[in-house]
Amino acid sequence: MTNIVFDSQIFSLQQFGGISRYVCALAEKLSVTPGVDAQILAPLYVNQYLRELKDRRPDLVRGVYLHPIPKLGQLVSSVSNLLFSRAANDAQTDIVHETYYSGAPTYRGKAARVLTVYDLIHEKFPQSFLPGDQIAKNRALAIERADHIICISESTRRDLVEIYHVPDVKVSVTYLGYDALFASGLVASDLVGPKPYLLYVGSRHGYKNFDGVVEAFAASSVLRANTRIVCFGGGALTGAERALLVRHQLSADEVVQIGGSDERLAALYEGASAFVYPSKYEGFGIPPLEAMSLGCPVICSNTSSIPEVVGSAGEYFDPSDVQSIRRALERVLESKSRRAELIDLGNARVSLFSWDRCAAETLDIYRKLVP
Repeated sequence: MTNIVFDSQIFSLQQFGGISRYVCALAEKLSVTPGVDAQILAPLYVNQYLRELKDRRPDLVRGVYLHPIPKLGQLVSSVSNLLFSRAANDAQTDIVHETYYSGAPTYRGKAARVLTVYDLIHEKFPQSFLPGDQIAKNRALAIERADHIICISESTRRDLVEIYHVPDVKVSVTYLGYDALFASGLVASDLVGPKPYLLYVGSRHGYKNFDGVVEAFAASSVLRANTRIVCFGGGALTGAERALLVRHQLSADEVVQIGGSDERLAALYEGASAFVYPSKYEGFGIPPLEAMSLGCPVICSNTSSIPEVVGSAGEYFDPSDVQSIRRALERVLESKSRRAELIDLGNARVSLFSWDRCAAETLDIYRKLVP
C-alpha cells in the first residue's frame, strides 16, 4: 500500500483556482486506485472545491471548512500549516505532496517530499507583481527541500532547470487533465446578445496580454464590423482598461465583461466564434482544452507551454506582435472552413488530456520514490 498525503497549503489560501482544482482531481483519482491510500489533510480550509470533494468523499478529506474572513487569511493559513505538520509527522506516510510554496517546511518526517511546480512566472515576469512578493523566494526554498519535482509541462521543466539548476533526474513532467464543462441549457445569446463574439477568459493583467488583443481588434475594420470581444471572469473592466478602449476608439458594446458560473462559461465557449489565448507565458493552460472540448476554435500564442497543449489544433500568433495577432484573428473569424478545421482538430486533441492519465503518471513517480 502506498500512503500519500497532500498538505493544506493551497486550500487555506485559495477559494477557487486551478491549483486547488488539480490537487482535488488528482487525490480523488488516486484514492480509487488499488494499492493506494490517498488523503488531503487540510485542518482549516476556505477552498470550495475541497468543500465539494468532502461532501462527495468524506473519507478523502480531513479538515474543517471556514468561511473566508477578510484580513485573517494569513493567520488561517499559518494555523492550518502548523496543525498539518503535527498530524502528518505522526502519520504512517510514504509520500507528502506539497500543494504550494511555503518558506518553512510543512512536514519534517521521513516520507518523501514531492512538489508540483506550475510555472516560473514570478521569476520570468517580476514586473507583473507587487514589490515584496515572496512567492519566488518561497518557491526556491520548496524546490531545494523537495525529493522530487513534478512540472506540468516541458516548458516549465526547462524554465526550472535553467533558473534553479535542478538536476534532470529530480524532475518529471506530468500534464494536467481538465474538467468537462456543461452549459445546462444556457444559451450564449441570452447572456450577451446575438452579435458574434471572440471569447477571452480569465485574468487580463500584465503578461496575460489582453491589451495586445484589444489593439489587434481595434486595428481591424473587418473584425470591428462583424464581431466584438466578450471577456469572462477577471473582474469588471478596470479604469485603465476602459481608458485603453477609449484610446483605440472602441465603444462599451465592442468589448464587454461578464462573470458567473461554469455553466455560463460553457455556454459562452459553445456560442463563441473563437476563443483567443494571447498570454505571453503559461505553465500549462487549461482554457484552450475547455474551449476545444466544447467545439470552440482556438487562436493562441506560440510561446511557452501553449503549443504543447494545443498542438496542431490552434491558429498561432506572436503575442508580442499586434499585427500577427490581428492576422490570426482575421484568418479564423473570416473563414468558416478554417473554424471547422480547428474544431475537428480540437476534438481529437482534448482526448490526450485526462485526470486519469495525470493520476497514473503521478503514481508512477511516487512509487519510484518509495523504498
